[in-house]
Amino acid sequence: MASRSSAPPRAAREILANNLRRMRAERMLSQEDLALEAELHRTFVAHVERGARNISIDNIEKLAKALGVSTHVLLQP
Repeated sequence: MASRSSAPPRAAREILANNLRRMRAERMLSQEDLALEAELHRTFVAHVERGARNISIDNIEKLAKALGVSTHVLLQP
């Protein structure tokens, strides 16, 4: 039987937001730079980074490509 952690699992939206912020910062990109590269609006990227938007898989893919990572990497805890 698998052991259970007392902490609740993080929501995919929160994981995505944290990974996106971290990876963007590591690459020293502004939200605007990332948005331009991903062909998305800057405010949309800001909302995703705050976990305020429910993002489509197509837009996750755009952000991943702009960051130079595989799509699944943005969703890994």
